Amino acid sequence: MFNSTTFGLVQELTDLLYLSDHYLKEFDAKVIAATSNAVELDRSAFYPTGGGQPSDTGVLVSDAGKFRVVDVSKRTGQVLHTLEGTPPNAGTTVHGVIDWEQRYRTMRHHSALHVLCGVVFHSYGSTVTGGNIYPDYARMDFDLEDLNPERVKHIEDDSNRIIEENRSIVFRFLPRAEALKIPDLVRTKVNLIPESVETIRIVEIEGFDMQADGGTHVAGTGEIGKLRIVKTENKGRTNRRMHIALEP
Repeated sequence: MFNSTTFGLVQELTDLLYLSDHYLKEFDAKVIAATSNAVELDRSAFYPTGGGQPSDTGVLVSDAGKFRVVDVSKRTGQVLHTLEGTPPNAGTTVHGVIDWEQRYRTMRHHSALHVLCGVVFHSYGSTVTGGNIYPDYARMDFDLEDLNPERVKHIEDDSNRIIEENRSIVFRFLPRAEALKIPDLVRTKVNLIPESVETIRIVEIEGFDMQADGGTHVAGTGEIGKLRIVKTENKGRTNRRMHIALEP
């Protein structure tokens, strides 16, 4: 949500399958490069660390054996899958399996933050200054001077109203010039979309909120579960942090 590499598309050596199918759990690919502890694939459904969202984990299976994927990272045009053990050689065909339980919990929390962000922005005009997403909780920072108990209750109640309405969460890709015509598309305090990004991925909670984003999400707000603001922090004169947790 907050990393400049997650807002759009650059020329990739790896076909990023998660960008168009958040529910893809398994896939086939070929190793196009290998190091002492990592491989690059021609296609991958593993989400690489970025935008406040942690990488997926899982396994790659080939004739050479089964390899645990412990980390995935992205550089310009490259997605590196760090493995336990000696990686398979370039040219090897592999079958990837995502740790779905971890991914799905992360998706729920990421979508919950979009609801939270939308409520805070529409209610108070506050933009995002940072955040992190985990399988079991998430936190988001806002350019906000006042976060009194009444506001916290309003934000929590309004967020749960949107969640309970089970609004669809959809995405699409737009040319940069067209996307940036959408008012308030970038919710970070500083616009992190580099000039090199020509296509921007839009994630929309239908009828409520729209943001530039490259992460994975559930298909509808009803999948998020009940949102609780479990902690707030004062992180500066005009910076407030909210920690959230979800109930099934």
